[in-house]
Amino acid sequence: MVKETRNIHRRVLPNGLTVITEQMSHIRSVSIGIWLKSGSRNEDSEWNGISHFIEHMVFKGTESRSAEAIARQVDSIGGNMDAFTAKECICFNIKILDEHVPIALDVLSDLVLHPVFDASDIARERGVILEEIKMDEDSPDYLVHEIFTQSFWKDHALGKPILGTRETVRRFERPVVSQYYGDRFAPGNLIVAAAGNLDHKNFVELVAKHFEHMKPVKNGFHSPQPKTFSRINLRNKKSLEQVQICLGVPSHPIAHERRYASYILNTLLGGGMSSRLFQNIRERQGLAYAIYSDLNPYRDTGCLGVYAGTSRESATKVVESVVAEFRNLKSARVPEEELRRAKDQLKGSLMLSLESSTARMSNLARQEMYFDRFYSLDELIDRIEAVTADDLQQTASEFFRSDQIAVTVLGNLNGLKLTRGQLAC
Repeated sequence: MVKETRNIHRRVLPNGLTVITEQMSHIRSVSIGIWLKSGSRNEDSEWNGISHFIEHMVFKGTESRSAEAIARQVDSIGGNMDAFTAKECICFNIKILDEHVPIALDVLSDLVLHPVFDASDIARERGVILEEIKMDEDSPDYLVHEIFTQSFWKDHALGKPILGTRETVRRFERPVVSQYYGDRFAPGNLIVAAAGNLDHKNFVELVAKHFEHMKPVKNGFHSPQPKTFSRINLRNKKSLEQVQICLGVPSHPIAHERRYASYILNTLLGGGMSSRLFQNIRERQGLAYAIYSDLNPYRDTGCLGVYAGTSRESATKVVESVVAEFRNLKSARVPEEELRRAKDQLKGSLMLSLESSTARMSNLARQEMYFDRFYSLDELIDRIEAVTADDLQQTASEFFRSDQIAVTVLGNLNGLKLTRGQLAC
């Protein structure tokens, strides 16, 4: 296999803004992202959802462009513009052909630096987001995850929904939106990342032209580390045909030195069609159509979660089968051949996930946010290869403890009961 060297450059402007690029000279596209290093976990509970609200509002018009002008200009260069809000960041991004970098950066930085937050737009957007919240509440697998998260990180902003709630969103008015924006959008809190067919020096000059006027601001928006709660939560919702189950345990934070063992553990457990959960619960027992596990690591905490949708009659059996898989991973070493498969699956998906300029750009920004340096693909692969069956057993013993398991069950429960005893692993 060819060793790959990534052509990554990083520069911090005098005001504290970080610029990172990766040159990929074999493609014609460039992806640019402006990342804000705070997300919904950095909100006060009364303003829950305001980060996501601001992410929507910047597209509604700037001091020099209307919403329609923004859309037209992006379309006229065949660009693809998007944004998202997460628990620990907001990202505004655009993908274009290499020749359109100056225009793309001009539009993107205009959105981020000069939004007008017009009062009538704010009123309209509140309506749009209230519909988005209703749409999500109508989706049972989304809802069960949301209820699970809220009780797992109870009373902490990390447990609150990114979209906010009907009550909080209805209260968003121009003064609070402007103040929140002003506090957060400071150069030390921003990363401009770009990957694709571009030159680092030219790109830094372009970024400086747009951002160098920003004044440095001290802001320590780091919410305290959340406690996790292992509650058993049974929610009745008669209208649902299926019972939705979410089961999770605390896991390592994103930069933990033993993170590679938890990636492999998650892959073995429920990451894909050859995983233990899929093979046992879906293929052998036929108890669920959808079943998987996922790892959600954050700055200072994490959760390894399992999701399944099943019938009311099978719900208890599914929970017990999942817990049995936890038990097996603690009591017996993973066979070499299964470990090999999980490593190859993880390596394959990692390599495939870094093929596009957008993925590379995103990878740069996340590495900057959470790690003090950049990891090459070869290094990541070496770290994955270094994980042993003993490491997995040790990680499983740390994660899968009966008193740490949290469960949320949502559906037409009709008297369904679940006790801590049934979670013994």
